Amino acid sequence: MPLTLEELPKADKVGDPQADALVADLLDSGDVDGVNGLFRTIGTLSAAHPQLPPRLEAFLHEAAAPPPGWTADDVRRAEQFFAHHHGTASMMQGTVGLIGCYLSPAGAFTLRSTGRLGGQEGPGRRLSQSSRLFLDMGNKNALTDGSLAADVTKVRLVHASVRRLHKNSGQWDYEKWGEPVSQKYTGGAGFVFSTQVLECMAHLGLHVDPEDADGFLAAWHYVLHYLGTPEEWLLPKNAGEAREVWHAARDSEWQRSDDGIFMTRQALDFYRGYLPPGFHDAFVAMIRTALTDHYADLVDIPRSAFDLAAKPATTVSSIFGAAAGFGGDAAKPVAGVNPFEEVIGMANKAFNAVEHYALTHDQDNQPQMHAELHDGR
Repeated sequence: MPLTLEELPKADKVGDPQADALVADLLDSGDVDGVNGLFRTIGTLSAAHPQLPPRLEAFLHEAAAPPPGWTADDVRRAEQFFAHHHGTASMMQGTVGLIGCYLSPAGAFTLRSTGRLGGQEGPGRRLSQSSRLFLDMGNKNALTDGSLAADVTKVRLVHASVRRLHKNSGQWDYEKWGEPVSQKYTGGAGFVFSTQVLECMAHLGLHVDPEDADGFLAAWHYVLHYLGTPEEWLLPKNAGEAREVWHAARDSEWQRSDDGIFMTRQALDFYRGYLPPGFHDAFVAMIRTALTDHYADLVDIPRSAFDLAAKPATTVSSIFGAAAGFGGDAAKPVAGVNPFEEVIGMANKAFNAVEHYALTHDQDNQPQMHAELHDGR
C-alpha cells in the first residue's frame, strides 16, 4: 500500500535503519569527508568500488536491487514523460517543488538547520544537491543503466547523516517532529515533486497526457525505492491514485511556519539574479498561480498586478485525465491563450542558468553527507 493518511504517524517514527547504521559508523570514525570526496567515483551501485570502505561497498551492492515489480513498461512510460516534459518538469521541481518542501514545517526546519543548506549559500547549495537528481531522472537510459540509482543512493546517505547529526545534537524535538527526515517526510517529498508538480503544471495551462503522468509517478516510485523507502510506502505508479492520497494528506502537512517563510523568501530572492529585468514579478506570479493563492499565502509569496492576468486555459483535470476520475473531454487542453507562456519560457531559461551555477559552483555537483548543523540565520 502507498503512504496513506492513516500510515503517516507510523512513518513519521521510522528512519532508514541500514543507512543510519552505516552513516553513524562513518561519522563516528571521521570518514565522512573522505567518503564525500569519493562520491564522484560511484557511477553505478553494482560496479566494484575498491577505494571505498568495505562497509560502504557492501551497502551499495545490497542497495542495487531494483524496486519489487519494476517492469519494462514502467521504464517506457517514465522515459516517455521525460521525452515530452523534462525541461519544464525540472524547472517546476526546482521552484514550486522546493517551495512545496518548505510548506512542511518539519521539512523547512530540517533544511534550514542542516549544514550550509540553510545559510546564505542555501538556495544554490540546495539546487546543487537536487538539480542533479531532477536532470538525471530524464537522461537517456537513466532508469536502466544504474546511474540514477547511484545518485539517489548518495542522497539516501545524506538523509542518514542529517538524522545522525540531529540525534547527536540533543536539540531535535522527537515528540514534535518525529524522526528527522522520516519516511513520512521522504514520502511527502516524493508526492510534492511528482503529484504536486503535475498539479502545478496544470494550473499553469501545461497539458500532460495521462499516460505520461503515470510515467512521472513511476519514476518517483523508482526514486523513493533507492531513497530507502520500504516497499509498502512507495508511491503508486498511477497518477490518479497518487493524487487521491496526496489530497487526503496535504492540508494536514502543509502549514504556515517561520522557517517555511524564510526559506521561500530566500529562494525567490536567489532566482531574481537569474531573471531578465522586469520578469521577477511575473515569475513570482507564476509560482503563486502554480501553487494557488491558498498555499502561496502560507509562505508569504508576494502578490502583484500580474496576478490579475487571465487564468491559463488548461485545468487540473487535463493532466490527471481519466486516471483521476475526470475522463472524456476533460483530458484535452481547452483552447485559449496562456498568459504564462512567455514567463514559463523565461523561467526555463533562468533555471538553466541556475542549474549551471548549481552544478559548477565550487565543483559541488554531488550530494554531500553533512558533518555539521547550524540554524541558517
